Amino acid sequence: MVTTTNNGNNRSRYSAFQLFSKGLTQESWPELWSQPDMKSSYEVVIIGGGLHGLATAYYLAKNHGITDIAVIDKGYIGGGGSGRNTSILRSNYLTPEGVRFYDRSLKLYEDLSNELNFNLMFVQMGHMSLAHDDGGVRTMRWRAEVNKAQGVDSEVIGPDEIKELVPYLDVSENTRYPILGALYHPPGGTIRHDAVVWAYARAAHEMGVHIIQHTEVTGIDVDNSKVTGVQTSQGNIATGTAVNCTAGWASLISDMAGVRMPVTTSPLQAAVTEPVKPFLGTVVVSGTLHVYVSQTDRGELVFGASVDPFTSYSMRGTLEFVEGLATNVLSLMPSLSKMRLLRQWGGLCDMTPDYSPIMGETEVDGFYVDVGWGTYGFKAGPVSGEAMAETIATGKRPEIIQGFGLDRFSSGRLVGEKGAAAVGH
Repeated sequence: MVTTTNNGNNRSRYSAFQLFSKGLTQESWPELWSQPDMKSSYEVVIIGGGLHGLATAYYLAKNHGITDIAVIDKGYIGGGGSGRNTSILRSNYLTPEGVRFYDRSLKLYEDLSNELNFNLMFVQMGHMSLAHDDGGVRTMRWRAEVNKAQGVDSEVIGPDEIKELVPYLDVSENTRYPILGALYHPPGGTIRHDAVVWAYARAAHEMGVHIIQHTEVTGIDVDNSKVTGVQTSQGNIATGTAVNCTAGWASLISDMAGVRMPVTTSPLQAAVTEPVKPFLGTVVVSGTLHVYVSQTDRGELVFGASVDPFTSYSMRGTLEFVEGLATNVLSLMPSLSKMRLLRQWGGLCDMTPDYSPIMGETEVDGFYVDVGWGTYGFKAGPVSGEAMAETIATGKRPEIIQGFGLDRFSSGRLVGEKGAAAVGH
């Protein structure tokens, strides 16, 4: 049985025959969520209709009973980073804070299809980070020990085991970047990013949250260091709580509230090939070559790299990216040389100095941030929403995000994740 929404809040179930019948007749499907008329005031206004904003709204309603919420996006739901990422999930990070945080998110993802009654196509195919020199092997061993100390399944494997898991990888000694080992993380995998966004949006909508699309936030009203309202292209909203859940525009929105963000914004590009018979049974990442690859259930290979080496708000693809990507991928798997690249795209990443996010309260009362996610925000969507909802509802930052506060940059208590996040996946 499949559950859909009907007229906003009522659920109806379709049998397999009814689904088949609707597909043949092209009968209109009920909306997953509707566009409401924007009210003049809300208890909470969340800026950014991607995964983090929707998850925050959902957990505010589910865990804390706060439903007078507006989620505002200047485009459509999931049209930013949530719809442009490559859907890889993992928790094998470098610092204890990062490992605990991302592992909680992975645990939430594991049950999310059941909780939200939506097939999210989550496949835990495993995640493999390659090491090409002695320094890389040492880093992988370090990460493995930190992971194990936090109860995360992660181990260093050698070339023979790598070849068994991914036969198409060149593990010979005759390559420019020989593969000496890898950090193998069995719980890692991929998920359908659009489905995750749709599922959270539907669930939040059914609990009374207003999802307002194609509405740009133009200002944030602050009086005596306290949020009093949000200005939008549809009019002004009175509120005492505004949450910045944007990606690519984090510093712009925070500037509206008078809060400076130590982030830089850079493009991140990805590409996909024609579909072929499934052959890649795990996600493969090379930090040295700045490349990662996974295969979708449709047979396409999804490639990506690190952020572009310059700051920009451009999301256009570049020939330089494709040339570098192809060179590095073929260094790992030469047999892919005949595959055709179908398309490429780009997104925006807000990078912090220590490669960890900024979460929690700010010096402006009522202004909260969940930003600075770089290339790894999609992995953290569920736990971020859960933690931010608790922060907003209780006024206290939970332990799991204590280390990610904006105040760490003035105190020097950085959470350095560059060794595990520099490639982004």
